[in-house]
Amino acid sequence: MDVLVLIDKLDDLVHNAKAVPLTDQVRIDREEIYDILDQMRATIPEEIKQARWIVKERQEMLAEAKRECDRILGEAREQAVREASQTEIVKLAERQAGEIVDDARRQARETRLEMEDWADSILSTLEVNLDKFLSAVKRGR
Repeated sequence: MDVLVLIDKLDDLVHNAKAVPLTDQVRIDREEIYDILDQMRATIPEEIKQARWIVKERQEMLAEAKRECDRILGEAREQAVREASQTEIVKLAERQAGEIVDDARRQARETRLEMEDWADSILSTLEVNLDKFLSAVKRGR
């Protein structure tokens, strides 16, 4: 039985007790009081045990919540490090890609200039040979 109910029973017992005439005292059945006190003695240890269990459960829940919080914070930190690392990797890759593209453009420009020089040389040689051939043709007429 609940201790508060037993306290209410005691209160009712005193409140409804017969008054002793010409005094501030009341008559209460001693056996009823002892019965309620015995019930209280039996109930209080159980309620204390329940209260201790509730406190223990609360502490375990708080500890579990703290562990979960620590785990989530750890994962968030790891994710932040990964993302920062990925950002650095992306920047490095973009920088290297830019260097490769610049190098390819430079090589293409050099190759184009070399090809233009080669083509100009071939055309110059061809022009000289054609001039010689044309001169020979004109002489042979």
